[in-house]
Amino acid sequence: MIVTLIVICEVGFWVLLAAGLGLRYLAKMPRTGAAVLLCEPLLEVVLLVVTVLDLRAGADPDWKHGLAAVYIGYTAAFGHYTVRWLDGHARHRLAGGPPPVKPPRFGAARARHEVKLWLRTVAGAGLAAALLQAGVWYVDDPERTASLSSWQGFAGRAVLIHGLIALSYVLWPKDGDGGHAPEAVAGAGAGKDAVRPVEDRAGR
Repeated sequence: MIVTLIVICEVGFWVLLAAGLGLRYLAKMPRTGAAVLLCEPLLEVVLLVVTVLDLRAGADPDWKHGLAAVYIGYTAAFGHYTVRWLDGHARHRLAGGPPPVKPPRFGAARARHEVKLWLRTVAGAGLAAALLQAGVWYVDDPERTASLSSWQGFAGRAVLIHGLIALSYVLWPKDGDGGHAPEAVAGAGAGKDAVRPVEDRAGR
């Protein structure tokens, strides 16, 4: 049931996204389209409530509950980012808006961009880990909650791997010719982007 609901939430996300953007830019109903897009977070709320009710009903915590927590964390961290990114493209293609600004490709600006994406992964993994820990405390049986703890390890590894990727851009920034850029980017996480990426997947 949990896995089916995750699939439904993912499909529902894209359906609401398409409907919201269509209403905004094709039907010329911006307020209605925005209202539809604002319904996106309700999908994660429904998934969270059903997962909690499943555990309260006596279900043994397993990989499905762990996957639900990770899914909620990911969509909370990257959903709004994805929606805004797609909204920029829809505005350009359907409403004659300006071309969306592309993420920086080289140098310190690219490093800052990668670090900001990594911070989203940190936030998503942190939320997932917190939900999983709440499940561990609720069940209060280490033998039954081993699966939830293993998903916490998965979230931690995702942060580590993405962090190493972001760090590579900080330590070895590339210039437009494919070589290493001469400027130092030790403060990559601070300041404003030279080119601000168009953000997001609304709500999730």
